[in-house]
Amino acid sequence: MITINNLTIAYHKGENVIDSLSVSLPENAIHGVVGLNGTGKTTLFNAIFGLKQAQEGKILYNNQPLTKKELAYLPAENFFYSNITGREYLALFHNTDFDINQWNRLFMLPLDQIIDEYSSGMKKKLALLGVIKQNKPILLLDEPFNGLDIEMCHIVRLILLRLKDSGNTIIISSHIVETLTNLCDYIYYLKDGKIKYSKSKDEFDLFKKELFDLIKEKNIDLINDMLKLKI
Repeated sequence: MITINNLTIAYHKGENVIDSLSVSLPENAIHGVVGLNGTGKTTLFNAIFGLKQAQEGKILYNNQPLTKKELAYLPAENFFYSNITGREYLALFHNTDFDINQWNRLFMLPLDQIIDEYSSGMKKKLALLGVIKQNKPILLLDEPFNGLDIEMCHIVRLILLRLKDSGNTIIISSHIVETLTNLCDYIYYLKDGKIKYSKSKDEFDLFKKELFDLIKEKNIDLINDMLKLKI
């Protein structure tokens, strides 16, 4: 069990990005975090991985402090050293049981080419491959489907489901709600720095309706006004 207790993070005094957030995430499941831009998803992920220090609160894994030993993190924006190849990048992660060439039959990357020459989609695939190679029990994936084509999105989905079946716990964010509802066991709605509510699989249809109705209610009058002006 991953337990987050009373987590509070502020970039400026008195302005909490994450505000007394508490949630428990069962193991061997895929957990989706969804929220509008600026609601703190990336800040939450950085805090889980230890890149952002919290003012208050604890993040525990089986009642012990969660550490990088249990985590592999895919940030939304990938970083690579200059002038190294994809193969050299993957060599940074130690796992003698990981067959790079076999895995690359799925990812189809030019591993002996300099990463600087990769497209954004190729860089995303390489970063995902690096996360998988680390073989950690918990995968933390911030917008993993950005930049991937339809085929690769489906391949990644199949890989994540198989990893879950093998005992991994996966925490994932996406701006595409359908990506999460087709993949996750639980979805958590982040707003104003808190988990406002969580939904399990049998509630996903209701969750989508509530979310889309909220967006419509917030914006429909302005959209109608703008279209009248345009016409």
